[in-house]
Amino acid sequence: MSWLMVNGQSVVLNGEKSVLDVVRKAGIDLPTLCYHPELTIHGACRLCMVEIEGRGIVAACHTPPEAGMVISTNSAVLRRLRKMALELLLSRHDRECTSCSRSGHCSLQDLSYRFGITDLRFKQEHDKQLPIDRSSIILRDPNKCILCGECVRICGEIQGIGVYDFVHRGAKMVVDTAFGQHLAETDCVHCGQCAAICPTGALVIKPQINEAWAALNDPTKTVIIQIAPAVRVSIGEEFNLPPGQSTMGQLISALRSMGASKVFDTSFAADITVLEETKEFFQRVESGENMPQFTSCCPAWVKYAEQSYPEYLSHLSSCRSPQQMLGSLVKKHYAKELGKKPEELFMISIMPCTAKKFEASREEFTTSGVPDVDLVITTQELAHMIKEAGIDFASLPTTPPDQPFGFVTGAGVIFGVTGGVSEAVLRLGYELITEQELEDVVFSEVRGYSGLRSCELTIKDRTLRLAVVNGLANAKTLLEDLKSGKAQYDLVEVMACPGGCIGGAGQPITNVNRQVRHERGAGLYLDDKAGPVQKSQQNPAVLEVYQKWLKEPGSAEAHEALHTTYRERDARCKITQPLPGKV
Repeated sequence: MSWLMVNGQSVVLNGEKSVLDVVRKAGIDLPTLCYHPELTIHGACRLCMVEIEGRGIVAACHTPPEAGMVISTNSAVLRRLRKMALELLLSRHDRECTSCSRSGHCSLQDLSYRFGITDLRFKQEHDKQLPIDRSSIILRDPNKCILCGECVRICGEIQGIGVYDFVHRGAKMVVDTAFGQHLAETDCVHCGQCAAICPTGALVIKPQINEAWAALNDPTKTVIIQIAPAVRVSIGEEFNLPPGQSTMGQLISALRSMGASKVFDTSFAADITVLEETKEFFQRVESGENMPQFTSCCPAWVKYAEQSYPEYLSHLSSCRSPQQMLGSLVKKHYAKELGKKPEELFMISIMPCTAKKFEASREEFTTSGVPDVDLVITTQELAHMIKEAGIDFASLPTTPPDQPFGFVTGAGVIFGVTGGVSEAVLRLGYELITEQELEDVVFSEVRGYSGLRSCELTIKDRTLRLAVVNGLANAKTLLEDLKSGKAQYDLVEVMACPGGCIGGAGQPITNVNRQVRHERGAGLYLDDKAGPVQKSQQNPAVLEVYQKWLKEPGSAEAHEALHTTYRERDARCKITQPLPGKV
């Protein structure tokens, strides 16, 4: 058994890759600003410095541990160097903390307080403000950048896009896009993972809280709100509740007290997605055309396919995302039941995802100038609004969502976690193939959090080949394998964010923590198990909607309200001609 010493404490080595891992295993919170366990080592902030007997001072993040090491993490020299490193970082950082949207959730702010930084010995590095890029859903303020490189690595390594990189040298070094383009002019897919991982507020979600309040306070508007599945197991974190605790009932109570006329559950539209997508899948299986079928729930993935793999657009399911399905049903059909015109309803979506903001703005989801979804706000933004309203969220009573879009099944709820869409489709597909009722609804083969996993399922006399992907770099690997003939699949689920929607960039910023994501996923699976119905095809409210408005899955009426098309985008992400062959 190998061991080493950390501050006089004996620690057993068990496969740790760095001294940082060993120190944290010993229960010591060694500070970092550029380290993330799911990314490559950068070693830029120098805050994780430790002193190793016989070696001197080293960065713990990229120093491999060895048996017999004697490590000190808190000597007088180390404390002085850490404070100096923090002061140097602050010297190039715009310190308008009170007006920064990351105030209270800023790692640099937290460490400055922790190490007692009150006076700076170094003058502000920038003599003038650098321009702020407001062109996209992500607001980019280079004046707050500390060159940690986390946005560069997550965009390149996890998403495989590489929008950002370091440019210039020395004191002039900055993180920028190619040729200094505005973010809206790049290959950015609006996943927002750069904003989620940024420790300082140099990259944040462009807030739309004022627009939401304006709609809620407008007496001429009937405000209807839909809540995505993954929001219920994450927003409680903003109010000191544990990750994974379902707070859907409290959420509905909060929104009603804030002025919402109706509150619906996006999981209802996820149930409809299962019926439509499964119908489409079996039609493709019978015809043998455009296989494999890719899911289309994730707008970041759809945009990635449009601009990077347009040859596979005909393979994407023509189903809208659940967000856009519900928006369409509300504006095209439910408005008539209320005796209102579509423009008199204002649909707000509460989403874990920043790309949903982009999706709602797409012209495909606008009818006669009226968008199906008027505004998208993230879990983070809603938490700000609840706090601004002075609502004691944790003590709110639970209330159910409104009908007719309130009754949901477990299959719709698990859309929020990677593998959930595939599992929901399998729960229906099994019964269609066997013509027997499915008793055990859990398909463990598609569960898990690895970035790219695949399986073969034999149901009766039919074998289905499935792949489940999260992270667009993994999607790229899979697509290249398909192109080269190395892999063959029937159904492929793709989510851009790690873990699926539970790791969306609009979630509380702890979404960059793998364990937190897993706890959120466990919360969704618990809701699935605890619910009265686990199969979308058994949702009585969904069946009623078909009877009233849509006839049956795959009908002309269903295609009008629930399906869409995808279009190739050029190098500057501008729409070119629609691809032929889409329904």
